[in-house]
Amino acid sequence: MTALFLDLSAIQSVPAANLNRDDLGSPKTVHYGNTPRIRVSSQSWKRGIRHGVEQDLGEKAARTRLVPIKVRQALERAGWPADLAAFAGEQVAVSAGKKGIGTEKEGHTSVLLFLPESGLEELVAVCVDRREQLEQNLAKKKPGQILPADRIEEILKRRTASISLLGRMLAELPGANVDGAAQVAHAFTTHAAEPQRDYFTAVDDWLGEADTGSGHLDTSEFSAGVFYRYATVNITDLLTNLDGDEKAARTVLGSFAEHFLLSLPQAKKNSTAPHTVPDLAYLAVRTQRPLSLAAAFETPVKDSDGGFAHTSRTALATYAHHLNRLTGNRHRPFHGHATVDDATDLTVLGAAHDSFYDLIDAAVDAALPVAGAQA
Repeated sequence: MTALFLDLSAIQSVPAANLNRDDLGSPKTVHYGNTPRIRVSSQSWKRGIRHGVEQDLGEKAARTRLVPIKVRQALERAGWPADLAAFAGEQVAVSAGKKGIGTEKEGHTSVLLFLPESGLEELVAVCVDRREQLEQNLAKKKPGQILPADRIEEILKRRTASISLLGRMLAELPGANVDGAAQVAHAFTTHAAEPQRDYFTAVDDWLGEADTGSGHLDTSEFSAGVFYRYATVNITDLLTNLDGDEKAARTVLGSFAEHFLLSLPQAKKNSTAPHTVPDLAYLAVRTQRPLSLAAAFETPVKDSDGGFAHTSRTALATYAHHLNRLTGNRHRPFHGHATVDDATDLTVLGAAHDSFYDLIDAAVDAALPVAGAQA
């Protein structure tokens, strides 16, 4: 099968916010084109996308180190003695595969696991089935693996659509690794931008009228800007991960595209409410390799009429036009866009679509045509 990719680019204006903080609480930054920019990490945005995809598909998964603890808690609720429940939870990790997965003093695993949430109930059921063996080995200093390793491994290695899409790293279990089909870039501002400081206070409601001052004062940091966002999905790899199920691939691809465009990192949302959507979305189906348009902003855009959004949309379209010229408009069976800007000619970005959903449907249909559908 010919390699197939869906590229997604977006221009999004975000007001005062701190979508993604560094270790000091400041907005993350990057220097690009020898210019400071505000950055939002791919991990931060992917989390929101993953949760949206899982909700759409009804296949919740958990990325967690707490599997042994959750098993223990479930068994305690079922009436197991605390020491036996804790031993069973530990055995879930110890009995995984040939060598097991390490646990730490607090009881959690030494590595993050990524498994369907339904797997927790199955792990508890395995412990219930082997309760007698667990009781017999509870007092032993080196009990070894009590639970059936192949069954534990099978549960921990099971995939959901979101795992097939975004991948899983679990070197402790051979065959558990999944090469994700989606790649998400760090978002960055199309223009020069730096964090700004916010001095704030909180009033004590019970101070007397004669009392002045505040009950609390502090400073925090925030940023604002117009971001370029990019992701790509290797549709060929997605189909492989989904065992060739094109119907499932269409659903997953459409859900990913929707949540790429409409999700937003949730950091400090209560104090900033930065709930914008992209001003411009550009989707392209490619058959040779993915193409990011990030280089359109290596030279930071200048403000136009006091802002950066319009100039950013124009810069993206101009760069895409030249990139398409360089690549001879080949290996791209589809491209199209949706935008808030009806006044600017963006035909170089393919056909205009009224909504994000129309654009997504058109891209998915071009990438994975429905059998028997008329072209």
